[in-house]
Amino acid sequence: MPATSARLRPALTLLLPLTLGLGLAGCAPAGADATPEDTTDWTALDHAELVERAEEEGQVTVYAFTSRIAAIEESFEAEYPGIDVVASDISSSELITRLASEHTAGTATADVAYVSDAPVVVTELLADGVLTPYLPARLADSLPQEFQEPLVANRLSTKVLMYNEDAYPDGSPVTNLWELTEQDWAGKVVLVDPNVRGDYLDLATEMSLRADEMAAAYADHFGEELALEDGVPDAGLQFMKNLYANDAVLVDDTDTVNAAVGATGQDDPPVGFTSYSDRRDNEDEGWALQVADGVAPANGIVFPAYLGVTANAANPAAARLLIDHMMGDDSETGGPGFEPFYVAGDYPTRTDVVAPDDALPLDELGAWQIDAETSAERRDDVADFLLTIQ
Repeated sequence: MPATSARLRPALTLLLPLTLGLGLAGCAPAGADATPEDTTDWTALDHAELVERAEEEGQVTVYAFTSRIAAIEESFEAEYPGIDVVASDISSSELITRLASEHTAGTATADVAYVSDAPVVVTELLADGVLTPYLPARLADSLPQEFQEPLVANRLSTKVLMYNEDAYPDGSPVTNLWELTEQDWAGKVVLVDPNVRGDYLDLATEMSLRADEMAAAYADHFGEELALEDGVPDAGLQFMKNLYANDAVLVDDTDTVNAAVGATGQDDPPVGFTSYSDRRDNEDEGWALQVADGVAPANGIVFPAYLGVTANAANPAAARLLIDHMMGDDSETGGPGFEPFYVAGDYPTRTDVVAPDDALPLDELGAWQIDAETSAERRDDVADFLLTIQ
């Protein structure tokens, strides 16, 4: 199987109907003449010049992996009323497949991508020239190098173990991941199927890459060394096999995880892997989501949320202005452009933006930070293995 189709497997079953002949309002129509190669030195433009060019374009189209892009659309248009934002909220797996398909076909696509699933972004979208980086010059000193390349990241997101704090007011009911493979948690662990969503595949892949830590946590919990079953390559995947065998509940989207775990009034709620930042919706949704900290060997993963300009973007100036906006203003909270992400569970990448007061500090969260290229080397094998145990 070619590398591209293997890496994009989690999204292919979802998106084939979407990628054939799809165009968004405001994009150039399919079959239009190719956009001339952009030779502009964007770093040489000051902010006023960038705004002037963006206003001449009058529009910017963005694909985003979060519904919070609607708030960005509102704040951007309030600051730049002459520029219309056309936003599409889709999962990163779908987003990546759509961008790759449209790029290959030469059809209409977005100007900006706001995307997670770093292993595929780095090894596919960047490697194939689908996305190009843009770093606003003003951020060169406040954004660490690791978040400037290969694309700008405005925050770190999460996939971590969460519980219902209404049912467990004294803290997490789980202190070791291997507890989830025991009878007490049979049928009571919820997660999105890793072969459907790339960020959950990244979570399973990280467990495989951290096999030594997973094996040590097993020994600490059970008091004996882990013996791998035939055909299981490492302790991380043995955990996944045991978890599935313990009737883990695989669903299609994170909202389903959140509702199952977080709904108030439950006597014996499940736990689940989801986004720590979804706790922001507790009041509106009637949830009691809370992050499970202090879990051995880790409670999940943190990963970058990337911003990139698409190749031959129809609105290249407005694309860069939108990225500049989403990186936040010069205030310590990032202002309107960062406000949707200024919540507990999202970690600012800029050193001059302080974390929200109610956020568990990143160094206390206890999650693994993924390495995109290392993860990319293992992901396909993990995906294949998970298919054999479902």
